[in-house]
Amino acid sequence: MKTESIVQFFKNLPPKQCATCGTEIEEMHECYSNQCETCNNL
Repeated sequence: MKTESIVQFFKNLPPKQCATCGTEIEEMHECYSNQCETCNNL
């Protein structure tokens, strides 16, 4: 698999969403959470 196609694969992924409320989550390089800050603090 070419590097270009791997990069394209990741660029085409849909935005990450909160598992609880469905809000789009801004992804961070060291964050593996599947909930937004609001739901995580409940």
